[in-house]
Amino acid sequence: MMRTPESTLLRVYHKRLQRAAPSQGHASRTVKWGRKSSRATVGRLVGMAGWVGLFVATSLVVQAHGQSQIPTGAQSATTNTAGQRTSIATECNKAVVGSPYIPVDSWIYPAVLRLYSMGFVDHVFVGMRPWTRKNVIEILSDVDGRLADSSPSSTTDQAQQIQDALKHELKPDIVDPCAGPPKYLRLESAYLVFRGISGTPLGDSFHLGSTEVNDYGRPYENGLNNYSGLSGYVTAGRYTLYARAEFQGAPSATGYSSALSNELSAIDQTLYTDPTTGRTTYYYPQATIPMGPISSTEHGRVMEAYISANVWNHEISFGKVDQWLGPAQGASFAYSNNAENIYAFEINRVEPLRIPLLSNITGPFRYEFLVGPLHGHLFMPNPPYEANPSPDIPNVINPGDPWVHLEKLSFRPTANLEFGFERTAIWGGEGHGPITLHTFLKSFFSTTAPGGPGSTGPNEKNGRNDPGARFGAFDFSYRLPFLRKWLTLYADGEVHDDVSPIAAPRRAAWRSGLYLSHVPGVPKLDFRAEGVYTDPPVSTSNGGHFMYWEFIQKQGYTNNGQIFGDWIGREDKGGQAWITYHLSGNEWIQVSARNQKAAKDFIATPTTEYGTTLNDLNVQVVKRIRQNFEVNGSFTLEHYKAPIYLPAQQTVTTTNIQLTWYPNRKVDF
Repeated sequence: MMRTPESTLLRVYHKRLQRAAPSQGHASRTVKWGRKSSRATVGRLVGMAGWVGLFVATSLVVQAHGQSQIPTGAQSATTNTAGQRTSIATECNKAVVGSPYIPVDSWIYPAVLRLYSMGFVDHVFVGMRPWTRKNVIEILSDVDGRLADSSPSSTTDQAQQIQDALKHELKPDIVDPCAGPPKYLRLESAYLVFRGISGTPLGDSFHLGSTEVNDYGRPYENGLNNYSGLSGYVTAGRYTLYARAEFQGAPSATGYSSALSNELSAIDQTLYTDPTTGRTTYYYPQATIPMGPISSTEHGRVMEAYISANVWNHEISFGKVDQWLGPAQGASFAYSNNAENIYAFEINRVEPLRIPLLSNITGPFRYEFLVGPLHGHLFMPNPPYEANPSPDIPNVINPGDPWVHLEKLSFRPTANLEFGFERTAIWGGEGHGPITLHTFLKSFFSTTAPGGPGSTGPNEKNGRNDPGARFGAFDFSYRLPFLRKWLTLYADGEVHDDVSPIAAPRRAAWRSGLYLSHVPGVPKLDFRAEGVYTDPPVSTSNGGHFMYWEFIQKQGYTNNGQIFGDWIGREDKGGQAWITYHLSGNEWIQVSARNQKAAKDFIATPTTEYGTTLNDLNVQVVKRIRQNFEVNGSFTLEHYKAPIYLPAQQTVTTTNIQLTWYPNRKVDF
């Protein structure tokens, strides 16, 4: 019987697996735009989706013509008793199979990346996450072959442990596309998190820093915080419905004083002069400034929720989906889980694409497009403009809830090298510019500065024709020569108002790192270190007015108050390091350290430069009980100095205990 390579791959892996496996008070916020309801938001997304279909049309045509047609009755040759060749007609109507994304905080990612860095798998797009469960199943089929060809060693033992753990986790999602469209329901996880904090934590990634990072913007304060959640999904052929929701509880807190809020607002340039009194003041509440008093939190929040369809190896989805668009472990400049996810329309090429001739140079590649509204951006009218409208002055101090779109393209020209380009634009917003197909297209295609070719004039950014705050990113990951199975070098960069960090490296922010997959003589131990800065040596990087900020979009690269890129912030330097001892494929003991230092000219008043410094040390232990129950405990000791906020060095301790159940069953229907 003739089968496609993908069908054969899944069948073989299915059999191997069977042999190996053992017998917020705002769950859904309404998007408002003046007097228009959320229907307008959906209308805008649908309108943009229709046009953005062109974004992938070329690759779809190439793919459609490049694939051989799968006959309904494929012919399989056999030999009869007379030694003559005969053929038997068999049928395999290969089903299109959708698959849910794996949350970016899952243990699966560091496990697969360790396999990649040890040389047991090549076909991994490190800088484009999340991956689907089907993606990882296909990756593991490569590991089977590498393990079979490897001589017994301590490194091979480590890889086998990771492989076994991943197989157990992904067992319910192994399907045979020749058996018809799969239809099943699965509870992915159920978890409880208890977080005890002693001291006054920081929770302000846009200014002073954060005690907890890459945590989906969860609320936390001094005292006992708790989060309990469920995640699960339904698949039916090409369609997937996924949901992850949790209840969140956090104590009340004093928060920032009115004086400090005023000083931070001055840094952000969101102050205004009241024309009637002549007094300079600030708009509030601003989600980026946690002004007190802060009420206790007891609410539910949708962490992820989306419906998707697999169309020619693209997952086309609408809803909340995790993103991590960089190769580093500590953060990603373009998009991470440091803030709450946004509701967005997304087209994601989840399977690598090869184009004849072109891919001989670039190798296979993937791409992604996303568009949706940001929240927590306060509409701040500009009194001088309202008194005397003029194209020479901005029509707002800050737009309310603008939209964001991003595009990323990643290539793998060799088995050891991956590089990618990304672009983000934040445009429109209440009082500044409407969200329409026209303004989206202008923002999407804009590559020039206001006043340049194609612009509507030198004051274009002041009004509705503003193409938006634009950021470009570049990243790469490279397994080093002579140390291919040991050492991986990677970097992630982003620049404001330039096409790419490569075009303007001195104006760019960078996060670079090295990963040693196993220490010589101690194969269970790995080491990773990263350095990061958002304070390039240029005059424009001053006062926090460059990275993640713009003079129109003053609340910048944030969603609901937190930066949705790198937690390092707007004008900071720092680094992270991790030493991990692996007890098994999904159990470990880890010690890590983190440093963050904000520039003195950023955190300052007109008379005094302050800056901030934060250092923390963390110990984490992850242990499984009977494979499906995980206990994850950690303790963090943090010291920080933020004299603009509190006069002396502050000490904060954080104890986390997370209990997670991973049911390894599904219900077919």
